[in-house]
Amino acid sequence: MRPRWPVALALLAAVWAASACGAQRGPGEQDGALAPSPVKAYDINPLPRDKVKDGGTLRWGLVDFPTQWNRNHVDGDGNAVEAVTDALMPRTFRSDERGRPSLDTDYVTNARITATSPRQVVTYSINPKARWSDGKPITWNDFAAQWKAMSGRDHDYRVDAAIAYENIQSVARGSSDREVVVTLAQPFNEWQSLFTPLYPSVTNATPAAFNSDWINRIPVTAGPFRVERLDAKGRTVTLARDPGWWGNRPKLDRMEFRTVRPDQMVRAFTKGDVDVFEVGPSPDDYARVREAWDAVVRQAAGTQYRQFTMNGESPVLSDVRVRQAVAAALDRRALMQADLKGLGWPTVTLDNHFLMNSQYGYHANAAETGGYDPALAGRLLDQAGWKMSGKARTKNGKPLTLRFVVPDGIPPSLAEAQAAGRMLQRVGVRTEVRKVSFNDFFGKYLIPGDFDLTAFAYPSTPYPVSGAFDVYADGERGKGDDVEWYSNLGRSGSRQIDQAMYRAGSVLDPAKVPGLLNDADRLVWKEVNVLPLYQCPQGVVVRSALANIGAGGFYDLRYEDIGYAS
Repeated sequence: MRPRWPVALALLAAVWAASACGAQRGPGEQDGALAPSPVKAYDINPLPRDKVKDGGTLRWGLVDFPTQWNRNHVDGDGNAVEAVTDALMPRTFRSDERGRPSLDTDYVTNARITATSPRQVVTYSINPKARWSDGKPITWNDFAAQWKAMSGRDHDYRVDAAIAYENIQSVARGSSDREVVVTLAQPFNEWQSLFTPLYPSVTNATPAAFNSDWINRIPVTAGPFRVERLDAKGRTVTLARDPGWWGNRPKLDRMEFRTVRPDQMVRAFTKGDVDVFEVGPSPDDYARVREAWDAVVRQAAGTQYRQFTMNGESPVLSDVRVRQAVAAALDRRALMQADLKGLGWPTVTLDNHFLMNSQYGYHANAAETGGYDPALAGRLLDQAGWKMSGKARTKNGKPLTLRFVVPDGIPPSLAEAQAAGRMLQRVGVRTEVRKVSFNDFFGKYLIPGDFDLTAFAYPSTPYPVSGAFDVYADGERGKGDDVEWYSNLGRSGSRQIDQAMYRAGSVLDPAKVPGLLNDADRLVWKEVNVLPLYQCPQGVVVRSALANIGAGGFYDLRYEDIGYAS
């Protein structure tokens, strides 16, 4: 396994000491951390609780119905699971629209760093009213069991991700069952990402329980709503107010989550079968829904970003100058305009790999690498030995041709690849667009590295280092020439990038984090394994009277405040 926080931070400490200096803040970065978002961060029709009616039912449209409802399981990491369980399961912190975490006092009344030497220690005080729906109190045992399950030490637990948990050295009882003392092996400034969502100790007690107990059922909850009915055959979940909830009383009586085919969702809304649904990036759907009665499209910057990935192990892209040339030949703004035509979204390119346009600390770091400059692309290709011969670049008699792999059946992806191909052709680079089965796209092409260029959307979270670390981390060298790249599909990286990410993730002074993140980002731009295009807009269709719901972006909805305006 590639070393992560414990081992790699020890390496970093030695490097930092040897250099006798820290990272320097770039010009304007401090201002950038406080600057307003260049795009709308959220759009939820926010209203105070006293302006929201009591009662009513909200019908929420989902495009898929999960089988696995344990969100910490690899099969439970989906939008539908999140939409339902956010009303049901505990969290330690919640995010605002700029991706800044704050304590969720319904569950944890205090959480703070209580020691930094010899180890970072975080102490949590659990709300004394917090309890599971089976009547059991939420205690330190729930935290300890989740750490053990999520630590990655027992591979029988099919966890979604372990990177934030594997750095925990111990989870212990504090002064009472309601106090949790968490000791970390190395400094970790994104510790607020831990224990959200929190599942009961019985779920995490054994791999069998973790993997199976939440299949087609939600056995225990601890939120403003409870499960009234889960109909796997009918593909619906009905939630009702939980009378045992200790926080603010939910405004709605019920929420019904209904599964509807994507091509039928607008019709379902028009018929009154759903009141809320997320509309995809389809201009036709946007146009149709805007004509529907009592429909409002709430739109904000989402939590995904569109990007091109270049395979650094591909023979034609192994030279970083060629990757830089490809980036310079692509007009990112024009690609974005074509992708999002008809959606009414501003053309704002994404110039950062870790932070989104709407996120606190965002700073544009693309500089020369992300700018559209065909002349620069030509010069870089010349330097790399790819000379123009007629209308094509050649080297040793072979033309420079890139295999652009796209999933079949997704017309926008094909159109995007063809547009990129025309741009690259202007500098003498040929593209061969290869359509592959949607089901094989990741498993048989991207993960094994059978491509030169591809495009898809990556998720982003309020925790940029732990969320993006594996995407940009250097590969682990094995025997011979074998390299294990894990989630780095671009297959290029460096020790310097790893060290910069560790610095950004380990400094405990919050004021220094944005500058260090942007230091790491500038190094990633030079490596060019991922070329960001834009932060994907999120569009949510709602009834006009609905309040405190819509396009939340990084904002964690408060389900007890959702309802109809009075």
